[in-house]
Amino acid sequence: MGILTDWITEFLKELLIGGIMGNLSGMFDSVNSRVGEIAAEVGTTPAAWNAGVFSLIRQLSETVILPIAGLILAFVATYELIQMILEKNNMHEFDVANIYKWAFKTACAILILSNTFNIVNAVFDVSQSVIANAGGLIQGSTDVSADMLTELETTLEGMDLGPLLGLWLQSSLIGITMWALNIVIFVIVYGRMIEIYLLTSLAPVPMATLANRELGGTGQNYLRSLFAVGFQGLLILVCVGIYAVLVQSIATGGDPIGAIWGTVGYTVLLCFMLFKTGSISKSIFSAH
Repeated sequence: MGILTDWITEFLKELLIGGIMGNLSGMFDSVNSRVGEIAAEVGTTPAAWNAGVFSLIRQLSETVILPIAGLILAFVATYELIQMILEKNNMHEFDVANIYKWAFKTACAILILSNTFNIVNAVFDVSQSVIANAGGLIQGSTDVSADMLTELETTLEGMDLGPLLGLWLQSSLIGITMWALNIVIFVIVYGRMIEIYLLTSLAPVPMATLANRELGGTGQNYLRSLFAVGFQGLLILVCVGIYAVLVQSIATGGDPIGAIWGTVGYTVLLCFMLFKTGSISKSIFSAH
């Protein structure tokens, strides 16, 4: 009878250990894949992310918003000319060279306005290049290999049946936390890209104010917002990279209980920090 009991116990232990290691290794594999996927998603330019949506946004901007921006530019140029004339004692001390300066500035403003989309794409090309380079470095140093789980499995083999059953139930929470993490990452990444499209659609309006010294703050803040939302992708990638390193340390710790609840805690922390990346990026670039 004792031999039969021992055999059943060992069989159940092997079954539970296999289930726990399956849950944990599946979680680590998911972490590895998410780091690589995020590097590709946040490093994609608006034109490459969805060509159909980008084409729609460009058509709306050029056919609807650009004429409005042209009117704004005409107002800004006229206002600056009047201001320039009044500054010189109602033209009593007027220098003809100022007219050439005004004409040159206006021509530059028209050139900037007509190349708005090229400027916007250049901003995201820069951020995409930085994110692509960082993605290769982060992904290469955060992979959780199968060798890291060997010590954890050895610890499980020395545990009794009761604790193993509890750990198996707890390890099942990993699937829920990773599911929640995937939802948060989806919302952040896709929400950021939609924000980029919204900013791009109205690009000509703030760009029309760049030539004026007083009103140019609107255009400058818009450019800072573009850089902020562009480099937000880098902050998202850094957050996920930090998460992967922390999970990597859990995998090598040999503590199954700590691995489970530590992963849950780090996942909650990551979700919170992902939502903070937008405000952090804007504060860095002084965009509001």
